[in-house]
Amino acid sequence: MQSKQLSGPKPGVPSQKFMDVAEIRDDIVIMRDGTLRVVLLVSSINFSLKSVDEQNAIVQAYMQFLNGLDYPIQVVIQSRRMNIDHYMMQLDENEKNQPNDLLKRQIKDYKAFVKQLVDLGDIMQKRFYVVVPLNPAIDKGTVQKGFVQRLTDIFSPTIVGKLTEERFQKLKFDLSLRVNQIIGGLSSMSLNAAQLDTQSLIEMLYTVYNPELFETQRMTEISKLQVE
Repeated sequence: MQSKQLSGPKPGVPSQKFMDVAEIRDDIVIMRDGTLRVVLLVSSINFSLKSVDEQNAIVQAYMQFLNGLDYPIQVVIQSRRMNIDHYMMQLDENEKNQPNDLLKRQIKDYKAFVKQLVDLGDIMQKRFYVVVPLNPAIDKGTVQKGFVQRLTDIFSPTIVGKLTEERFQKLKFDLSLRVNQIIGGLSSMSLNAAQLDTQSLIEMLYTVYNPELFETQRMTEISKLQVE
């Protein structure tokens, strides 16, 4: 018999098993149930500063946009503390390369002012996303999975492995048609939209699942990540 001290604690269930996201491939989020998601980063407009006619035009365009959809979309608003690390690095570089002592001192004072302003003001940055889904099961005319079946999928091996490359490319094409439709509809309201790539999707999910850790430990580039 082997003692408990020698055997050690048994490894726990990995946290990835309880996540809905199974994989991110070719700028597309693949869920554990086999459905796909594309995330669009959307610009914003100041509705209050528009004239009455412009506001009415935007509302009408939004109504037409929603009525033209035969599938659901999700609008997500994310608030986070403004990250000025890259801007501060640029100021550090300008201060280092500045030959004029007076200008160098002014850049140093300006850096201190900006840092204090962001820290004390707790300035938040809002980002707007539109999530475009694709459910292959519903598109094929089958019945949507119930709660019990979806719960079983969470604790069972992911079905993503059954998704062949040929099938994935077909679903990717179908999803791209929806994405183009959404981008066109948003442009009618003077909103610009861009699809998040793989690196941006990982960073977005990292901030969602680790809101506290994101402030102290930034994400590395995807090329530098080691995935088992």
